[in-house]
Amino acid sequence: MTSALNLPLARHAIDRDYLSRTNENLFAELWANPATRILPMFQGKVLLESHGGADVAQLKLLSVGDVSSIEIRVYLGKTLDSESREPASTPVVLAVVSETEAQRIEANESAWHSLRRTGAGLSARDAGLYAQGLAIANWHESHPFCPKCGAETQIIDAGWVRRCEADDKEVYPRTDPAIIAAVIDDEDRILLGSQGIWEDNRWSILAGFVEPGESLTAAVQREMFEEAGIRVEDVEYLGSQAWPFPYSLMVGFMARAHGNQNLNPDGLEIEKLRWFSREELATSAGEMLLPGKLSIARALIEHWYGGELVSASDAKGRS
Repeated sequence: MTSALNLPLARHAIDRDYLSRTNENLFAELWANPATRILPMFQGKVLLESHGGADVAQLKLLSVGDVSSIEIRVYLGKTLDSESREPASTPVVLAVVSETEAQRIEANESAWHSLRRTGAGLSARDAGLYAQGLAIANWHESHPFCPKCGAETQIIDAGWVRRCEADDKEVYPRTDPAIIAAVIDDEDRILLGSQGIWEDNRWSILAGFVEPGESLTAAVQREMFEEAGIRVEDVEYLGSQAWPFPYSLMVGFMARAHGNQNLNPDGLEIEKLRWFSREELATSAGEMLLPGKLSIARALIEHWYGGELVSASDAKGRS
């Protein structure tokens, strides 16, 4: 097996600079700073540009004057790496824009990219900016009102807090933890499942959200039993990464299913289950729709396999 997981959205090269968030003059200072760069986002999509004529794309960051109207702005922090036109310590602000502003910035709709399918090749700087920016944008979109009284909330602290004046309550960004596990049997085969709403040849490992009052290990054991009808042991943490769809944290594990246990898909989320040996997966992968390269699911499968797999989903650019 490989020594470490390849987790595209676990990489980062950004100092979130959280102490600056409470500076009431922060955005005025950032707008007066010619080094400040803006990450425009429209409906979760961003702009890309080539890096020095190379095939590798990076996030297209704009100057303050390039964006005239912003619906939500969030201070993301300062870059740690020098990249293209932006040196290290460049301050970056997320700008969620309207359709009108998005068209003014870039009228070609195909130039706005959803990186769920194409973001695996981003640099550490851009992966961190993308994951952070999309997660906080999604949180703002779904939390415009106070959960206690229903009044509209106001954005404070550089975009990192929403405040309800009616009941003097502050609402903070949330992250939903979810476990995902590569389950291995006594024959060293991996368990893959398929949901009923998926194509017939789409397969992945099993996952689920952590419930209130539950440990991560307990969540792995519960989800594997609920979805597959098997009991797992030897639960081992392997890694985690942000999954900003909308604002989750995927925590990856390997677990063992000992003995001759019958597979019993729950019929709600999982319709089909199957054990795959390395040889079977290598033979079938080219015709299967495996999880996309941006996902921790793909990383866990390849960690067990011991190398890179080529899936039919890679050619289609699908997650």
